[in-house]
Amino acid sequence: MDIIEAISEKIIEASTTLSDDKLKALTNAIEMEENENARWALTQILENYNVAHKTRFPLCDDTGIPHVIIELGSNREISGELLNQIHEGIALGLNNLPARPMAVRGDEIERIEQSIGLFEKPGMLKPASILIDSSNDESTYGREIAQDTLNIHFILEGGGPEIRAKTYRVYHKRSFYNVIDTAVDWLSDSLNLLGCTPSIPSIGIGRTHYEANALLLKSIVYGNLDIQSEVEKYVSSKLNETGIGPLGLGGKTTVLGAYVNIGNQRASGVRIVAIRPSCFVEPRVATLNI
Repeated sequence: MDIIEAISEKIIEASTTLSDDKLKALTNAIEMEENENARWALTQILENYNVAHKTRFPLCDDTGIPHVIIELGSNREISGELLNQIHEGIALGLNNLPARPMAVRGDEIERIEQSIGLFEKPGMLKPASILIDSSNDESTYGREIAQDTLNIHFILEGGGPEIRAKTYRVYHKRSFYNVIDTAVDWLSDSLNLLGCTPSIPSIGIGRTHYEANALLLKSIVYGNLDIQSEVEKYVSSKLNETGIGPLGLGGKTTVLGAYVNIGNQRASGVRIVAIRPSCFVEPRVATLNI
């Protein structure tokens, strides 16, 4: 296997296709939607998916920031060479897609100010720090990982949902619903401003800001709209009651489902909650099995 080329293809796959469960959820939403404007918007979104898949064009002009999760079994190892290949494969995939140039040039101050422009090649956009997942994960989305497993998951995270995302503390007051309803309230506010609904929002609840966001990212990789927990159904129901609807046009379909990933907690009155209101082209995920 040419690892670099295979990774390049997975970046293109993530950007141009959606999983079967998401397409099924969208099709069901069109059938159930009673609001004429909302049904029209959902139909246009489905057409966008079909065209992107057929032509291998990106689902959205915002082609996203690459994030990587490596799923590692106890008999497998990660080498420095593989990490370099991941970076090279992502760069090749972004150039071949082609992705939108988004990498900012300059030193740390110039990058903050965006004062000297962008690199022309999309592949200059570096991925976020790589996250390792193993069988030690005891979260909602944790699972037994076979000893010989080495899967590399690629996620493309768009800017709109990042702008509307939030990570903050919640005082639980010994009530689960005090925590989850706070997350739902944050998402309601975010989705009202997002503009790119219907969403599949993600929630991570952990001990630290880093951990909460890691849990959130894992839910995006492992989540499945065909298998929703009672908590996820509760979140979806509450958010669909807002009536925001597709593209903010009203109707029943503000979200197609939800991912809620709850990890370990510490003895404290505080829970750290991360939310991400993914837009209608997300989650954009592809997996390479090695």
